[in-house]
Amino acid sequence: MSIGNFPEDGNSPENDRPSVGSALRQARIDAGLTIDEVSTSTRVRVPIVQGIEQDDFSRCGGDVYARGHIRVLARAVGLDPDGLIAQFDADHGGRPVPTAPAPLFEAERIRPEPRRPNWTAAMVAAIVAVVGFVGFTLFSGGDGDGGSTVAEESGSPKASHTPSRSHQPKPDEPDRPEPSDSAIAGVPADKVTVKLTAEGGQSWISAQDHNGRLLEEGVLREGDSKTFSDSKRIDLVLGNAGAIKLFVNGKEVKKVGTSGAVQRLSYTKGDPEAG
Repeated sequence: MSIGNFPEDGNSPENDRPSVGSALRQARIDAGLTIDEVSTSTRVRVPIVQGIEQDDFSRCGGDVYARGHIRVLARAVGLDPDGLIAQFDADHGGRPVPTAPAPLFEAERIRPEPRRPNWTAAMVAAIVAVVGFVGFTLFSGGDGDGGSTVAEESGSPKASHTPSRSHQPKPDEPDRPEPSDSAIAGVPADKVTVKLTAEGGQSWISAQDHNGRLLEEGVLREGDSKTFSDSKRIDLVLGNAGAIKLFVNGKEVKKVGTSGAVQRLSYTKGDPEAG
């Protein structure tokens, strides 16, 4: 089916061109596909497919997501998606100028606390020193009745007993905390766990478990997060994928997608692997 081709003489009015929804619906019928079959192959929900075929894009969550749905539906029924998207842009005021993503800041490292003096060890050392000094005075300073006389008469020097100095115990130095980066909480190894955070703007998301049961669908606003878990697999559809920060099984997935792009991803247990 050709979209947007008109005779150059201008005899065909603009109203003769089929709408985006009508073109998709007619192409689906010509291909012998039902709405349910198109929904299964594209992972676009049945109510959204029905709305688009009736030129009702309110369920899409915005123009960015509507373009993504039009693209996948057009490919499913054998149409050129670029012509339909251009027609959609013309009918809805054109494609908006993309905004620059918000800058990301590295988490501040945890600074170690300053080392505090060990007053307990200092007090123990002082007590040991006092006890040693008192013992030394008692043993070396006291004169007995006969001991002193014998020493003077024999001319031998007075013997003195010097107690051995006790070694002052060296206090254990407290372990100094090492700086550490922020870490993601541990995830169970027997499940697949996916965490989505909208950091560069809002994004339309859809998440299903391995049985095809819908876990979540809607707009994830900037700054919000969602976490999903399943015993085998998580299937994702991300609109405006460039705005999403994605963690799978505790590891960050780099380069999820570009701004305005629609990504379809599947993850299982273990290291992140796109399905």
